[in-house]
Amino acid sequence: AKVLCKAFVSSAPAWSNKVDVVVCPILPQLSLVKKITSKSSLKVGAQNVSASSEGAFTGEVSAAQLKDFGVQWTLIGHSERRTKYGETDALTAEKMEKCQAAGVSVIFCIGELLEEREAGKTDEVNKRQL
Repeated sequence: AKVLCKAFVSSAPAWSNKVDVVVCPILPQLSLVKKITSKSSLKVGAQNVSASSEGAFTGEVSAAQLKDFGVQWTLIGHSERRTKYGETDALTAEKMEKCQAAGVSVIFCIGELLEEREAGKTDEVNKRQL
């Protein structure tokens, strides 16, 4: 994480006025990456956020907790979360609502499985996920 972030930081002047770049490290690396990128134009995001509000949800990180930690971005709907953890369109919508309420920006991932693409269902799946 250190090497990659330092490389991004050193190259930031070349593109920072053209695009916003958000780095989403694994949760244990979040603090380190925030520290390394703090004086650059890079933004730091989480790879996941809970659909639950704060409370007794062991291992979950709420949108409000991300905001409190200074994390302004998160991924929602990544294909791995959908396929490996069974996250549904309804659950991604709940996560989106929590982020909007907390003021956390979202990188919302959509996309079809290979089987869905081969069956010509790309547009149908993407529209449903949105």
